[in-house]
Amino acid sequence: MAVVTDPVIVVDELRMRYRGAATNAVDGISFTVTEGEVFGFLGPNGAGKSTTQRILTGLIRGHEGRADVLGRPVARWGRDYFEHIGVGFELPAHFSRLTARENLAAFAALYRGPVDEPGVLLDLVDLGAAADRLAGEFSKGMQMRLNLARALVNRPRVLFLDEPTSGMDPVHATLVRDLIRHQPGQGRTVFLTTHDMATAEQLCDRVAFMVDGRIAAVGTPRNFRLAHGKPCVVVEYRDENVLRRKEFSLPGIAADADFSALLREHEVETIHTREATLDDVFVAVMGRGLR
Repeated sequence: MAVVTDPVIVVDELRMRYRGAATNAVDGISFTVTEGEVFGFLGPNGAGKSTTQRILTGLIRGHEGRADVLGRPVARWGRDYFEHIGVGFELPAHFSRLTARENLAAFAALYRGPVDEPGVLLDLVDLGAAADRLAGEFSKGMQMRLNLARALVNRPRVLFLDEPTSGMDPVHATLVRDLIRHQPGQGRTVFLTTHDMATAEQLCDRVAFMVDGRIAAVGTPRNFRLAHGKPCVVVEYRDENVLRRKEFSLPGIAADADFSALLREHEVETIHTREATLDDVFVAVMGRGLR
């Protein structure tokens, strides 16, 4: 029997219009996020992603429609809501005149429930060596890693992250992606807002593309790649010491005489399938939505 996982986030016909605005920032969107899922929320600037995230984290009120987290409408949660969620937004939030260790200790003191030790969290995000440096001296990437450590301090059930790898070098971006990828194994659900398609492709079980306040498409990265990809094989080969490239359609490549001849007559350097990336999907989906 298949295991049925309860939804952790339920959004149905959600709408939000800011005072004085002519149109809705969020215009009737619906989706669910299940327990232990990494759910990506993608779209251009001004699409309504940040507004949706602020509604779900209880930072703004006045919306219409359903916005439930952990089985309860966000508007009906009290202060105890923040015992259950962790929030790491793109703009770093810390006390610049406190050290990294002091920052985490100060935030940990706000919670009634169990918290993790600052030193453990700082080691987790590769800031252990900088634990006693002032946060105001940190680079953008270091601040973002401190943000992530702060979001984890209260052992949250739901983790809301906005551009978690912003400003990071490739090594630390990989570290943060690995850390996020392991959060479901810690019993957490992750709601991830990002413009970084590589991060979304590597981490997310499902993604939603949002444009002009509406959701244009929801699905798995794999299904999007298959739907928007071109079924072909790309061969790079040497022809009189010139590197050339040729595509062969799938299926039927095994019976393709030109493909067989190329393999026999030339020095082949690479053969690989051509698949769409989420960048390709983003352009295709957003283009249709914008039109």
